[in-house]
Amino acid sequence: MLNISDLPLKLLPSGASDRLLQPLWDYLLLHHLPLISSPFFPVLLAFSSYFFFSIPFAVLDLLGEKVPLLYQYKIQPDMQPTVQMMAKSFFIALYNHIFFVLPAVIIGMFILPAPTLPQEAPTLYEVFVDGLAALLLFDTQYYIWHFIHHKNTQLYRWIHAIHHEYTAPFSWSTEQLSIPELMTVGLWSNQDPLLLKCHPLTTWCMTVFSIWMSVEDHIGYDLPWTLNHLVPFGLLGGAPAHNMHHQRPSSNYAPFFSHWDIIFGTAVPLKKKTLRS
Repeated sequence: MLNISDLPLKLLPSGASDRLLQPLWDYLLLHHLPLISSPFFPVLLAFSSYFFFSIPFAVLDLLGEKVPLLYQYKIQPDMQPTVQMMAKSFFIALYNHIFFVLPAVIIGMFILPAPTLPQEAPTLYEVFVDGLAALLLFDTQYYIWHFIHHKNTQLYRWIHAIHHEYTAPFSWSTEQLSIPELMTVGLWSNQDPLLLKCHPLTTWCMTVFSIWMSVEDHIGYDLPWTLNHLVPFGLLGGAPAHNMHHQRPSSNYAPFFSHWDIIFGTAVPLKKKTLRS
């Protein structure tokens, strides 16, 4: 559990702070302290985000050509995921969280020091800058890990191959991961914000945002309003880059941003497939 002994008996009134997020933080501390102070809260937040973000795209996949307005953006229109494929991916993620992530959290409760919840909320600037720093650090770590696991045949076969079961990814396949990969990603996701001294609220915002980006990477649709189109200068790879990675695994290793792939020559543009006649 988080150490709440340093929390004041009476929270500061919102007007006493110039931080726009202070009323929200005060509300969370006052009304939801048992929830947000639980070591299980980050796991619940992450998995529920993955679940709810994936549902709309799963429905879109099941409807397929019945929604031509959106189906026209399908990257590989001749490769539709089935209900069985979706169920398999989801239950792999659920199994991993129940039998490995939750026990890891319980073990961590006994061996890791309990962090404290600060009284003050972060500024919007801190949320943006610290969150961006954490995302960039994770992006770098995963690029290196990803590159190594594709270049080493044994590592790929034992650890990463399960994620490449499908050459046309879909939303539920986002967390179809082996235990070593899941635990590695989980370690970075939890320790990077601590290393960068992020506020808990910043960490939670980054968690939700990074999972949204991960799901977007795997949806299999190059929708015009996704983040890779909204963020300028091609800074994000998005679904086109990651879909190409599943088609051509020696390319596009970065999970979110595009700069490492460009710098090291591993960026490959998407070649969209057309529907077979």
